[in-house]
Amino acid sequence: MRPEDDYTHPVGPEVNFNESMYFHVHDPGAGLGGFVRLANRPNEGRGEMTICLYLPDGKVAFAFQRPEVLSNERFDAAGLRFVVREPFQHIDITFDGEVFVLDDPSQLADPGAAFRGSRELRCALELAITGVAPVFDHTFETGEESFAPHHYEQLLSARGRVRIGARSTEVVGYGLRDHSWGPRSWQAPWFYRWLHGSTDGFGFMAAWFGRPDGSAIQGGFVWDGTELASVDSLRIVTERDDRDEQTGITATLEAGGREWIMTGKVLSKLPLRNRRQDDNGEPQVTRIVEALMQWSLSDGTALHGMSEYLDQIVDGRPVGQEV
Repeated sequence: MRPEDDYTHPVGPEVNFNESMYFHVHDPGAGLGGFVRLANRPNEGRGEMTICLYLPDGKVAFAFQRPEVLSNERFDAAGLRFVVREPFQHIDITFDGEVFVLDDPSQLADPGAAFRGSRELRCALELAITGVAPVFDHTFETGEESFAPHHYEQLLSARGRVRIGARSTEVVGYGLRDHSWGPRSWQAPWFYRWLHGSTDGFGFMAAWFGRPDGSAIQGGFVWDGTELASVDSLRIVTERDDRDEQTGITATLEAGGREWIMTGKVLSKLPLRNRRQDDNGEPQVTRIVEALMQWSLSDGTALHGMSEYLDQIVDGRPVGQEV
């Protein structure tokens, strides 16, 4: 990666060209975690903005918009803004807008009903993001439709403040960011599992992209505070509830001649979805379950992060039940 890659890139010719950044932050002391994402899709004339904050009382503050976006000059839409102050070192995040506060995050399985039955509050967010490890670049291409041909991730620390309604919370925590650009279709992966967790001086990311024929792309990294090691082997075992959503995860990562076993429990989760029609006009539904995680290493080290489980829905069920 070059320093200029931390900024936006020239728009490609693809109708579904996408450039996006994602930031996850968790402060265990404040009991607050979550992520923000902003994507530019200028060839479609729109963007994607997501705010997801898991609150200490178990509620979730959530917002999603598709604002008008006609260029790829900056990340600034629907009240959310990312400004790169120093590539790979310092990024400022601000948000000023409305969020829905959901008492029961599972209500998002029916977004319309969830929003109609939830309070809407003003949210202001200011975070200073600092890179704490080298960037890790890789691709999520599966050989079918494109998903993330240019992609990198980086562990981070964050300081700032989040205000929802009248309640303001100081945030001091760790997390992970990603940045990708190129054509993206949410229906390209048959299913994927994206896991990450971090704390002071340690962090990991693991990815598993499954194909219909049973093969998979695996990857990721482990950062031990000194070296960033690429994952050579990955095993994931998932516990699920009656909605086929993850409740517990065991991930075994082999990297740099060492093995780590990450045991994770879901602290809070919510189901999102993406819908489109295929070339024959048939509806396609993609489910993405976003879960706030607490991970434990065998030595007792506690990490916090996320698990993102994307599945195509066939005959009413997610396809990736084996992972």
